[in-house]
Amino acid sequence: MPTSPERAPDLDDVLVRNNVKVLGPQDAPVLLLVHGFGCDQSMYGRLLPFLREGDMFRIVMFDHVGAGGSDLGSYDPVAYGTLDRYVDDLLEICEALDLKDVTVVAHSIGAMMAITAAVQRPDLLARMVLLAPSPSYLDDDAAGYVGGMSHPDVEDLLDSLDDNHMAWASAMAPVVMGNAESPELAGELEDSFCRVDPRVMRTFARVTFLSDVRDLLPAVTVPSLIVQCSSDALAPLSVGEYLHAQLPGSELVVLDATGHVPQVSAPAETARVLLSYAAT
Repeated sequence: MPTSPERAPDLDDVLVRNNVKVLGPQDAPVLLLVHGFGCDQSMYGRLLPFLREGDMFRIVMFDHVGAGGSDLGSYDPVAYGTLDRYVDDLLEICEALDLKDVTVVAHSIGAMMAITAAVQRPDLLARMVLLAPSPSYLDDDAAGYVGGMSHPDVEDLLDSLDDNHMAWASAMAPVVMGNAESPELAGELEDSFCRVDPRVMRTFARVTFLSDVRDLLPAVTVPSLIVQCSSDALAPLSVGEYLHAQLPGSELVVLDATGHVPQVSAPAETARVLLSYAAT
């Protein structure tokens, strides 16, 4: 259930649980950065200098429980076996810091969290910037939806992760990152995958690749910018076009950037479109 607006969670507990970091002027417009699967807030490191230039924004970053510097003792595999617990965390951070008119910048599975939060608490969110988003990674032939992965694809991916976390990370990171001409970027992502506790990685993988928020899209009232990469192994262009058609008040921008992590592979281009949207 979403956090009650009448009962904000304990500030210190939330800051520790999700390793919350706040940068920039307290009275500036808020950017809340939500990272994706197998990562932590450091994945926004290359984007951060652009966002901090001129102290235009109050930037709030955090780690999902089980990732980065979060409190692993707060991790419950049952609770975090659903998208809802991650959405609750996002909303509790907003409540604990008394954030208003938030622009949520959400990457990958983070976009599903942002969309769900926008339906539950539109009063907290001013807009969304969805980076390499997907409302569902699974193809749905009956509905004519192309998510980019078949059910056997996802089952093979999850089985491989269950079998050997490190080997999976080594094989999957170059696919996710793309940009084969810069192998150091895939190496960074592989390192990030390997840092995550294997039990967290397995559970979060199922949340990521089996969640589906398509039914929520017509109920979204928060305007959004969909930032799609020109070539993305996990979120094909058809996904961005689908989101744009289904999300009221949305805009779609297709970057020249390739891969699934544009804030790493093309931070300047990503920052340009993000700041142009967030500053209006």
